[in-house]
Amino acid sequence: MQAAGILARHHLTRHAPPGGAVRKGPLVVLAHGFGCDQSMWRLVATDLAQDHAVVSFDLMGAGQSDTSHWTPQRYETLHGHAQDFIELIEALNAGPVVLVGHSVSSSIATLAAIDRPDLFARLIMIGPNPCFVNELPHYEGGFEQSDIMELLDLMDRNMIGWAHFFAPVAMKNEERPDLREELEHSICRGDAAVVRHFARVVFLSDLRDALPRLRVPALILQCADDAVAPDSVGAYMHQRMKGSSLVQMAATGHCPHLSHPEETARLIREDLTLLSF
Repeated sequence: MQAAGILARHHLTRHAPPGGAVRKGPLVVLAHGFGCDQSMWRLVATDLAQDHAVVSFDLMGAGQSDTSHWTPQRYETLHGHAQDFIELIEALNAGPVVLVGHSVSSSIATLAAIDRPDLFARLIMIGPNPCFVNELPHYEGGFEQSDIMELLDLMDRNMIGWAHFFAPVAMKNEERPDLREELEHSICRGDAAVVRHFARVVFLSDLRDALPRLRVPALILQCADDAVAPDSVGAYMHQRMKGSSLVQMAATGHCPHLSHPEETARLIREDLTLLSF
């Protein structure tokens, strides 16, 4: 497929700086998490675009991506999405990029960067979790296996009910019901079959063994009171990824780019200053 077709496939959006100024430094690529689309980045993208070149896109099956390219065989594991990341960055032809991944996109970016480290200058991971299932006492992923299976069963039976349950758990910030409602509606907007398929891939994946193989430097942004990616996960990943750094955010919940966009953008921008181009 030609580069333009790959960018269109994922509905790539370029976020223009004020006044059309040309920005220096690495291209910042924003990748959304499960149940979301690139619109979740709108506040952070607008902020970062003041002094950086920024693009966002929709994962296959989400938002305005071209789902005619979706097959259960290609996306049976996160590796299919990782190949999408590689093809997308190659199509951008912008040199090594900084990829900012929320939640599962951090895992996808890890796989892509292991395969093609030349495409990535740095990974910034917001609320990453390589394995959601607890294996106590050695690993606390946040959920028991039985909890995951019950959640997936509920999704199969009642997508709206599942989204209504999951959105407040993920979003927290109870004083902002608008955030919960946005996430809930985002989950329900997607093609139900594709969303259910992706949910099983996401919540049953285990990428812990891949972490030591990552050679691209990474920043982990760990939110407070995150039920989807608890503090123990951030600490575990930091220990397993050579050259990584870990920052504890004041933001609460699993979606700080919506609930706390100023802090999120500030921490990303501070990390970008560490790069020399």
